[in-house]
Amino acid sequence: MAEGKNLNEMLQVRRDKLKELQEMGRNPYEIERYDYTHHSKTIVENFDDLDGKQVKVAGRLMSRRGHGKLQFMDLMDSEGKIQIFAKEDVLGKDAYKDLNYLDIGDIIGVEGEVFKTNSGEISVRASEIILLSKSLQVLPEKYHGLKDTDIRYRQRYVDLIVNPEVRETFIKRTKFIKEVRRFLDERGFLEVETPILGTLAGGANARPFITHHNTLDIDMSLRIANELFLKRLIVGGFEKVYEMGKMFRNEGMSYKHNPEFTNIELYQAYVDMDEMMDITENMISQMAQNVLGTMVIEYDGVEIDLTPPWNRMDMEEAVLKYSGVDFSKINTDEEALKIAKEHGIETFSTSGRGYVISEMFEKYCEEKLIQPTFITGHPVEISPLAKKDPKDPRKTRRFEAFINTWEVANAFSELNDPIDQRERFEDQVRQKSAGDDEAHPMDTDFINAIEVGLPPTGGLGIGIDRVIILLTGEPSIRDVILFPTMKPLEEGEVGYWESDEE
Repeated sequence: MAEGKNLNEMLQVRRDKLKELQEMGRNPYEIERYDYTHHSKTIVENFDDLDGKQVKVAGRLMSRRGHGKLQFMDLMDSEGKIQIFAKEDVLGKDAYKDLNYLDIGDIIGVEGEVFKTNSGEISVRASEIILLSKSLQVLPEKYHGLKDTDIRYRQRYVDLIVNPEVRETFIKRTKFIKEVRRFLDERGFLEVETPILGTLAGGANARPFITHHNTLDIDMSLRIANELFLKRLIVGGFEKVYEMGKMFRNEGMSYKHNPEFTNIELYQAYVDMDEMMDITENMISQMAQNVLGTMVIEYDGVEIDLTPPWNRMDMEEAVLKYSGVDFSKINTDEEALKIAKEHGIETFSTSGRGYVISEMFEKYCEEKLIQPTFITGHPVEISPLAKKDPKDPRKTRRFEAFINTWEVANAFSELNDPIDQRERFEDQVRQKSAGDDEAHPMDTDFINAIEVGLPPTGGLGIGIDRVIILLTGEPSIRDVILFPTMKPLEEGEVGYWESDEE
């Protein structure tokens, strides 16, 4: 590891070079722009047209080799790498000598002629090399890259430089998100923005982050969902709306949980949850097809087929299949609580049959749902914003979509009965008082909104980060979030990595 005296010496050499340049009136940080003409990839792909032509490229110096009057360098820009051919009799003796001021990691601008070396590598024969920014840090060792995941997440800028596959992951992420917007825009949905900071954190059962507004002298919270505002817009007359953005939940962290995450919610008037199923399976499958070229993906060695239609299963059916407990024959809270105790499920004083079904599903069923599956028939107790199923009022018209055992989407035929909604909120308030920190708060303004009149509406929420983890094959949500939440280091502490610089 490059540390202690060796690291300090390497860092000092770079600072000494910078100081010398500045004393000569050649401070690279004073340069404001460099008008490059081509990227590396463009030159390689269009070599026949550019052979013998003058180009200007700019990027980071990633390696150099050679000696005497000839050096080869690798320049990396936003599209890839290209070799720079630096020869004393082309650059000039003084300019060639100035290459001694360059270090791996420096940002340079190069002007020269495109050609192909005797070994067949497309290169730029430099007639001018300008130092545009001096790198005062030492990059990770070129053969082993930056492997320490903690350092990679904390110093993503270095991760992107030395691990090209990481950059590709985030390019794909942007393409996937564009596909989501394209899919919805083509179907007539309107993208909107709703508050991130509010006085109530509703729309989901989750614990919010709390802050304080000094001027109003009130506590406020970051949103855990944007559902209730979007449904207000349906009340206001919009028929198709969506919002993609950051949500915040003050909960545990894991390979599929980050406190700050990207979610999309959409609402459409005059349709039900079945329409939301159609949107879910077609949106996600088309994200894969249009970016990856296939609807069949592989995650951790398991092949997953995203091709619609997806499997469908009632929650009670799933519990019976995977745990052997038949809740169609269990009709009282007392019977359900006895089952919970037998299966080691923790309960609250307000827990009933529906809560136990949900916990049994989570314990025994989720791990079995590898291929895309819609789970329906959620109990009323855990679905305070969904319509009751007219065939069984203990259930709701709700589904969750699971892929690779993960919940990736949640949707309802939205509850638009204000009297029923008030009763459900009151039940949630009782659950919160009994110790459930994630129970939904009372939102009287939302009740007022649906008293004005919410048409029959289908609503859907999709965890964008989780879907992108699956589509990219990455092991953790931190691998698809550019700057994931991290515990702070001690003051003055930074991460170091392997370096081969001498």
